[in-house]
Amino acid sequence: MRKSLVQRGSGDVFRDIGFTAAEAAELSAKSALIDAIAETMKRRKLTQKDAAAMAGTDQPTLSKVLRGRMESLTIDRLASWLIALGGSVEIRVRPYDSRKKARDLIALA
Repeated sequence: MRKSLVQRGSGDVFRDIGFTAAEAAELSAKSALIDAIAETMKRRKLTQKDAAAMAGTDQPTLSKVLRGRMESLTIDRLASWLIALGGSVEIRVRPYDSRKKARDLIALA
């Protein structure tokens, strides 16, 4: 009998593939912003070329990002692209809480 290689995920794909909690949080935030950029482009019926021009970048860079290549971009740059396309970004900061063990970077789209 063969062993199953299937494992139940934790719900955080980035943690499941080996990223630290901080790296996973950053990648999740970037992913949420990229999804929002793609959704905004779709709703506004923007081509990659038009969206790139509005965001102040070039079409090949935007294309790479939309395909998941996010390592060279910061969260603030992605947020500025989304704002340039007409979207909104909200940043919420919570004060230090000594009762919490871990600090979180949470992205909701």
